[in-house]
Amino acid sequence: MNILLRGAAAVLDTDPLPSVTGHTDVLVEDGLISAVGTGLPSPPGAEVIDATGRIVLPGFVDTHRHTWQATIRAIAPDISFPGYLERVLGGLAPRHRPEDVYAGNLAGALECLNAGITTLLDWSHVQFSPAHTEATVAALRASGIRAVLGYCYGGPDGPEGIAKEGRRVHRAYAGVDPLVTLAVAALGPEIAGEGLAAHEWRLARDLGLPVTVHMGGHGRDSAERGLAFLRENGLFGPGITYVHPNHYTDDDLKRIADSGGTASVSPLVEVELGIGYPATGRARAAGVPTGLSADTVASGPGDMFGLMRAAYTLERARGSEVTTRDVLRMATIEGAEVVGLGEVTGSLRVGKQADLVLVRADSLATAPAHDPVGALVLSADTSCVDTVLVAGRVVKRDGRLLHHDVPAVLASLRESAAHVAA
Repeated sequence: MNILLRGAAAVLDTDPLPSVTGHTDVLVEDGLISAVGTGLPSPPGAEVIDATGRIVLPGFVDTHRHTWQATIRAIAPDISFPGYLERVLGGLAPRHRPEDVYAGNLAGALECLNAGITTLLDWSHVQFSPAHTEATVAALRASGIRAVLGYCYGGPDGPEGIAKEGRRVHRAYAGVDPLVTLAVAALGPEIAGEGLAAHEWRLARDLGLPVTVHMGGHGRDSAERGLAFLRENGLFGPGITYVHPNHYTDDDLKRIADSGGTASVSPLVEVELGIGYPATGRARAAGVPTGLSADTVASGPGDMFGLMRAAYTLERARGSEVTTRDVLRMATIEGAEVVGLGEVTGSLRVGKQADLVLVRADSLATAPAHDPVGALVLSADTSCVDTVLVAGRVVKRDGRLLHHDVPAVLASLRESAAHVAA
């Protein structure tokens, strides 16, 4: 179906820099952005959506989220990183049956859509069996979100299992659904050790997949050793996203930028868990494309508005001159670049996928929105998200999610939560 968004209060593009245009239309044809301008004609049969009083922008991109953890939301406030590892990954994760993974992933993905996050890198380290993986993929596909499944092998067979099961997952799911693509979520040399990491990188290279890895968040010595391991073994290069890169020096970050690497920062959770002061501004200053991440709702928020504000205020607190426009780019086009979809989504360039969000500029939270970018980053919240499109399909309209029985989704989530946390 073709859609014309008519008469927006502001249209924000993010490539190369946010631009603000008033009373503008956006035309979507065959799932793609086909025109942005004033007074665009409506093609025959197109649905016209009144965007009066709305800010139209590219959908947000979450670059690193353990989506299955919707079952354990807010179970671990005030926790430290060692406590998180012990309680969440050591205790609660193994209690998740495939049906619990499905319930958590579906609810978590719908939470994203409801909040205007149209693209998600699902860093999934709950892949204990093929049934867990099937449940993960089924939930992502059912939700309607654009997702990169970061597959992290969690079975019992060590390196042999990584190779065998990783290839099976690739055969089963690569190219099946254009909205769900794959990456290797590597535990990496700082968590799993260098021997296992070598197998993770080999799998990624054999399958032509990017790597997303927790590196740089475990102390300066660990960060230095991890990068040295990658360089010494010919693994340091493009297609790697460094999650929580807080303990890298500025020179390290410059080397990552020169190698073609990217960064994912979880500004709120990193401070809360004691992972280090977020490297947001330092990474961007070094030339590293940097995206934002919710990481875990077990101890943090799941919406991009909270993440943008956390990133902005923490940078300003350390004396950085980061702007609201910089933060909006991190939440959109830079995030898309981080997850390998910069040519697909993240901006309003004609020909890109129509992943779009309409945010109310006429609510008590945002009006009169003198600066629409400032209103988005500093004032808006999830209640302001009016309409959401993914690949030209409307998934939220007039403040209400479509295509899903939300009470039933929540009922399933409650059942799984009761089992997991019992």
